[in-house]
Amino acid sequence: MGANFTWVMIGCALIGAGASAVGVFSFLRKQALVGDAIAHSLLPGVALAFIIGGEKSIWVLFPGAFIAGWLSILSIEFITKSSKIKPDTAIAIVLTVFFGIGIVMLTHIQQSSYGNQSGLEDFLFGKAAAMLPSDIALFAIVDLVLISSIALTYPYLKLYSFDPEYSRAIGLPVRFIQFTLSSLTVLAVASGIQAVGVVLMSALIITPAAAARFFTSRLSQMIILAMLIGLVSAVGGVYISSLAFKMPTGPWVVMILSILAISAFVFAPSKGMVSRYNKRKEHQLKVRSENLLKLFFKLEEKGESNHFSRTELLNHRKFEGRDLETILKSLLGKRLLARSQDSFSLTEEGREEATRVVRIHRLWELYLNKRMSIAADHVHHDAEAIEHIITPELEQELLKDLGYPELDPHKQEIPGTKNLKP
Repeated sequence: MGANFTWVMIGCALIGAGASAVGVFSFLRKQALVGDAIAHSLLPGVALAFIIGGEKSIWVLFPGAFIAGWLSILSIEFITKSSKIKPDTAIAIVLTVFFGIGIVMLTHIQQSSYGNQSGLEDFLFGKAAAMLPSDIALFAIVDLVLISSIALTYPYLKLYSFDPEYSRAIGLPVRFIQFTLSSLTVLAVASGIQAVGVVLMSALIITPAAAARFFTSRLSQMIILAMLIGLVSAVGGVYISSLAFKMPTGPWVVMILSILAISAFVFAPSKGMVSRYNKRKEHQLKVRSENLLKLFFKLEEKGESNHFSRTELLNHRKFEGRDLETILKSLLGKRLLARSQDSFSLTEEGREEATRVVRIHRLWELYLNKRMSIAADHVHHDAEAIEHIITPELEQELLKDLGYPELDPHKQEIPGTKNLKP
């Protein structure tokens, strides 16, 4: 690993960061397949540029790739507007046709007497080792164009990405914004043909943005995170491919990118699968705990007792498996229940919480009955569902709207309303 390795690292870092930044807007506009179509459509441009220029320099091949990418976008728009073919079908048609033409041209080059054609197939999967220090200037220029264009048009790109119809309604130059985004996407994809290859470049456009979305809802933070993910993937792919004999760079970039993306999908703090699973379990425990507190309140309300065994609780409400033990342990830990030998009772805090849940339940039953004109014998199940998510603010609004009532539709007392009345 010498000076050339350092230049390759720098070049791939620039490609990964720039492509990922542009990819955020493609991701938000739900145009992930457009990047794939552009990437595959670059191959005939690369082949034609080689035939005309006669060398594999990225400075020669890049213009051809850029033009082919733009032609693919124009072809997709033309097919969509001039026929009844839907955009996804048009993308598939353009992708396969352009890529097929590129393979034919590549085969023709390899079987003909063109000089210096050896290694041109590396543009399919990428070979960063072939990158020269002089190529870094091109990637730096491309990155400068990408990032400066995004920075200068950021407010317009942001508004258009989230609400194109509103952008059009307030008079924003939507066609210019579309042209800018399309040009930036083609530019970003074309810049990666040497390092990542035309087959896999679309992954570097979309996957970093998809992974970053799991960590934030702010566009500015999403762009920075996507650039960081793309940069790490590109640099990591270059490093591993330099250790593996004759291993193309593109697949390793995508492998590292996939690992980072899957990790984000699974372990992201608030939106990852693990986090969402834990939140779901916490909510389920909350619902079951409040139901058990409500059961304690109703049993006390009947005057049966204020201490109840597991058997008595099971006789009045069905619990799955070890749910009852889990709920009892949770309520004991929160000091909402007290234990005396084999029986349980509400603590003062537990009685307040149980009273709140019962009050919300009966208030909602009354609201449905009085305001929605739903029969009293049809409101119980809806109240069972809503009682666990009504906030204190909404409870106060219910009390005001209903006039601090004392009885629900079943003529049962709504507990605690007198104390809450101003």
